[in-house]
Amino acid sequence: MRYVKPKKSLGQHFLKDLNIAEKIASTVDGYSLPIIEVGPGTGVLTQFLLKKERELKVVELDVESVKYLNEHFPELAGRIIAEDFLHIDLHTIFPGQFCLTGNYPYNISSQIFFKMLDNKDSIPCCTGMVQKEVAERICGKPGKKTFGILSVLIQAWYTTEYLFTVEPEVFNPPPKVRSAVIRMTRNEVTELGCDEVLFKRVVKTGFNQRRKTLRNSLKPLLGVGCEVCVDPIFDKRPEQLSVQQFIELTNMVEKYVIVQPDEKSVERR
Repeated sequence: MRYVKPKKSLGQHFLKDLNIAEKIASTVDGYSLPIIEVGPGTGVLTQFLLKKERELKVVELDVESVKYLNEHFPELAGRIIAEDFLHIDLHTIFPGQFCLTGNYPYNISSQIFFKMLDNKDSIPCCTGMVQKEVAERICGKPGKKTFGILSVLIQAWYTTEYLFTVEPEVFNPPPKVRSAVIRMTRNEVTELGCDEVLFKRVVKTGFNQRRKTLRNSLKPLLGVGCEVCVDPIFDKRPEQLSVQQFIELTNMVEKYVIVQPDEKSVERR
């Protein structure tokens, strides 16, 4: 039997507990859509997803894991995409909507969710396992230390659920941190009501110096002495704002934003 050695460079921690794998697979049961699994590894989660009798494709970069999957899961023939998930056009896998799930590689989990946001209209449900710290940030609430960039950008478009915690000993090799399973379900928002590109910039700039008030943390975006910064909202720190308040803040600062040198438009200040 082929053995797949977990690779630190790929953030691989293979789940061993079949009960947990089955519970993760059940997180996509609310939909009848096709499924994309990211990072199937040795197929511990895959075997339960195959039982769903829904169209399934798996994305795996590790050559050794791909060989293992081909040998042990002949039913995956033609359904293994041996590429880097971050560089795939997801519409070439399924042209319509699909569910996304996986025991996500820890080193790229945030990037995976940013890609989810870029394809939000195609992904009404995203579930899976990540580091507990990442799960807490995704599901964080305003006013909490866990509330940050991921919280705001994801919760603008998705309802987030922290489902359960997973201990290190059920993995090979055991990670140095605890893990958690989450579910993100697309909400009914179709547009934010602000410049969505600027919204991302405001959120990221604000949290880059999260201990400072917005008056100071947004200086790279607005400059010094911006007249709108007298508003009381600028006395707050970024984690004190709700998603809706970030939307309102984006509209408030839009005409004062300093255009970067590489932007083609004229400065709006």
